[in-house]
Amino acid sequence: MKASKADTPCVLVDLDIVENNLQAAQELSESMSLPLRPHIKTHKLPRFAQRQIELGARGITCQKLGEAEVMAAAGIDDIFISYNLIGASKLKRLKALHEAITISVTADNTFVVDGYGAMFNDGKHKLPVVIEVDTGGGRCGVQSAKKAVALAKRIKAFKGLTFAGIMTYPPRGIMSEVNASLSRVKEALLDEGLKVKRVSNGGTPDLKSAGEVTLATEHRPGTYIYNDRMQVSFGHCELSDCALTVQATVISCPTEGRVVIDAGSKALAADTCDAPGYGHVLDYPDAVVQALYEEHGVLDFSDSETCPEVGDKLRIIPNHVCVVSNLFDSVHLMRNGIIEDTVDVAARGRVR
Repeated sequence: MKASKADTPCVLVDLDIVENNLQAAQELSESMSLPLRPHIKTHKLPRFAQRQIELGARGITCQKLGEAEVMAAAGIDDIFISYNLIGASKLKRLKALHEAITISVTADNTFVVDGYGAMFNDGKHKLPVVIEVDTGGGRCGVQSAKKAVALAKRIKAFKGLTFAGIMTYPPRGIMSEVNASLSRVKEALLDEGLKVKRVSNGGTPDLKSAGEVTLATEHRPGTYIYNDRMQVSFGHCELSDCALTVQATVISCPTEGRVVIDAGSKALAADTCDAPGYGHVLDYPDAVVQALYEEHGVLDFSDSETCPEVGDKLRIIPNHVCVVSNLFDSVHLMRNGIIEDTVDVAARGRVR
């Protein structure tokens, strides 16, 4: 079926662009001697995770246990969960995964470490724990080398845990500062006799300069597989590198220059970026996705030389593609404008 015939709103994924993005990133990582451990939060599809590994990725990254469970069930056997896991039910699920595949986790405080230690206590099959370091991103992460050392010692005190290294999610554009921060932490750990086998860095925006973090032993990009308008605004890619679009139908043209589509915040997401509006309209580059309501998108065509009519279909590159992947039950995979397959977004909604 032609992609233009698909019912809307829907997600179209261009397989050729996906493959180009994956191969380019893998070639880049090899040129930097920096293995990839891609984050699956963007696509949430086992088939793409498997393809990333086929091309050379050492494993994958998941943010939530539910995502990891989906990927493990699909045959992915090396997963890093880059998120503090808290609560008896989650720890039981983590233990089940640990018994089935190679899995590692992160922590940035004693509460989390103590939870891991209480659940993994036999000492036979130790759980690798990576300490998250805040290098300026302002989310999770220990705030000093001293705290990293204390937490690493606490990890080593539990017979069922092993200290596996450090990780960070860095702020954009300051790779040299990130490297310096990680260096201070690593040196402090080494001074205390704590081996740092793994230094995990992350993010798509600075993927092309990831080699500047010379301490890193792996990099965890996510968005690069699809790209989006935000990554374009960051300078990571071009609009032509964006593999995912939301296809919508014009349902009303109530006034001159105002076009309403059947895709609102529940289809495009309401994230903003440095470019105006909530997405880029293919074939109408001067149009602006001006407002999003739950089921309505309002587009401003006042600066566009041409304007669509009711019933016409538009394809829109979203500002933030990761959120869009979590809004749809399925996506259409296409090549040269023809839908080759429609697949369930297997890890959609796996927020726990």
